[in-house]
Amino acid sequence: MPMKPKKPCRHPGCPRLTNTRYCELHAKLHAHDRESSYERGYGSRWQKARKQFLAKHPLCAECERAGKLTPATVVDHIKPHRKDAVLFWDESNWQPLCKKCHDRKTRTQDQYPEYTF
Repeated sequence: MPMKPKKPCRHPGCPRLTNTRYCELHAKLHAHDRESSYERGYGSRWQKARKQFLAKHPLCAECERAGKLTPATVVDHIKPHRKDAVLFWDESNWQPLCKKCHDRKTRTQDQYPEYTF
């Protein structure tokens, strides 16, 4: 059976061909790439829970606070769960957001966490 053709290394500017995402030289540099959504806990169980939550809470919480009515498309974890399964599944830690508000929150609050003691 013929093998699949090799693909270019995904590292910017690398001309090498490989059977995986990165060539041997760059694989070590990209070993920390983000896990898939399934590996981070967002599998079919989450998709079902997300769909039910958005059906109960159809409007973006941030936009509502600002006096706007925008459909929610994302279920956000108010406090980032950081792979804590209890916090991940705690519905009191969920809020409905539109993609714009979710991206803004993730870019600011989640990217630069404030730690409290």
